[in-house]
Order: sequence, then structure tokens, then C-alpha cells
Amino acid sequence: MVVTAAILAGIVALEHVYILIMEMFLWTSPSTRQRFGTSESFAKDTKSLAANQGLYNGFLAAGLVWGLLHPNTTFGYQIQIFFLVCVLVAAVFGGFTAKRSILIVQGVPAAAALIFVLLAQ
Repeated sequence: MVVTAAILAGIVALEHVYILIMEMFLWTSPSTRQRFGTSESFAKDTKSLAANQGLYNGFLAAGLVWGLLHPNTTFGYQIQIFFLVCVLVAAVFGGFTAKRSILIVQGVPAAAALIFVLLAQ
């Protein structure tokens, strides 16, 4: 159970590092524009906003890594729970205000990781 929880939390962290890279560094690239459904002009106009958003995704990833590597496992679980709930809240908000697919792409992995982290305690 502990290993599964760590793997799932790690996957959520990696997903947010990937989002950070897309939003901060690849926002105007054709593949990222296609993934987010944006036009070239929109991507250019919103590049700084996307970079800021990417930074926040990086903070989510950093928090999850911090929780995974914390030497006190009890506190590490608490950190993971906090950041997984943050990801889940962001996924629900994004799913209702931006694209429904965010609920699946970000929400489902975060919910699964959260369940396993809670069960691993």
C-alpha cells in the first residue's frame, strides 16, 4: 500500500512538472497549442500568464516531492495529503471553468493518489 501510494503521488508530481514545462517553456509551440486548444495569437498574447500558471504547477510538484522525501513519514503523509487536495481542488475548478477533461487528466490521478496515501497511514 505504501509503495503504491508513493508511486501514485510521484506520478501526480511528474504530471505537474510536465505541465510546468509546457506552460513555462513550450506554451507557443504547435504541440502545446494543440494540446490546450489555443491559437498562435492567443498563445503569444498569454505567454506570461501561462508561465505564471506553470510556476504554480511546479509548486504543486515540489510539495509532493517534499512529502515523498520527508524523513518523518507521518509528516510526509500530511504534506502529500495537503498537496494532493490542492491538486484535486484545482482540477475540479479547472474542470468546471475551463475544460472538463481536466477532471480526468489531473483529478483522477490526484484522487487515486490521495486515497492510497490515506490508506497507507
